Amino acid sequence: MQKPLILVTNDDGITAPGLRSLVKFMKEIGDVVVVAPDSPQSGMGHAITINNTLHANLVTVDDIDGAEQEYSCSGTPADCVKMGLQELLDRKPDLCVSGINHGSNSSINVIYSGTMSAAIEAGIEGIPAIGFSLCDFSWDADFEEAKPFVQKIVKQALANGIPKGVVLNVNIPVIENEKIKGIKICRQARANWKEKFDKRTNPMGKDYYWLTGKFELLDKGEDTDEFALANNYISVVPTQFDLTAHHTIQQLNNWNLNEH
Repeated sequence: MQKPLILVTNDDGITAPGLRSLVKFMKEIGDVVVVAPDSPQSGMGHAITINNTLHANLVTVDDIDGAEQEYSCSGTPADCVKMGLQELLDRKPDLCVSGINHGSNSSINVIYSGTMSAAIEAGIEGIPAIGFSLCDFSWDADFEEAKPFVQKIVKQALANGIPKGVVLNVNIPVIENEKIKGIKICRQARANWKEKFDKRTNPMGKDYYWLTGKFELLDKGEDTDEFALANNYISVVPTQFDLTAHHTIQQLNNWNLNEH
């Protein structure tokens, strides 16, 4: 039987250790093609390139652990998926996996995430998709403990399918001196970033700014991704890309919008 074809992408760049680990994990499950950014694209959200040219080059990153084919793309994570599906793959992938991201994409972070936007782009195109993130921003983060859980989630997705209009947002806690307890299906926690701009002046006397901020959890629920991660569970949030607030339609229909 033909192995499942798995498209792998990310937002940290094609040489990022998280992506290299994900490629190795997926090679044990199916045929793997990588289309990933040629440079870091964190925080790009669902940006696409419309005012510049795009390039996709066939590359070899790992002689031993590399994918069947790998393309380094000059665009954003969403660009990578579009290019992969429309130009580079010779057949429709059975699954798209994005990551493993260096850093959390839980809660409100999903809005800004290039990792999750790549998965969402695949979902929009009708490809089952999963975004994986490890809650460790360091370049030398250890992804090995997550391997059996990542593979289990992928195998279940291939076997059971993912509902149309939904992608999975998977976040993996960083565990010290303990083990991951398991996997929890969760909702997205309500949270926000309280931004702060660090204002500085360059040697030419021109002001510039560095964006910083503090994550503020506004949700005490025990069914959220943040609660799961804090208690050493992997969180899986089914994430939809239909942004309609359906429960508000009736309320807005009561507004006097068509009266003159």
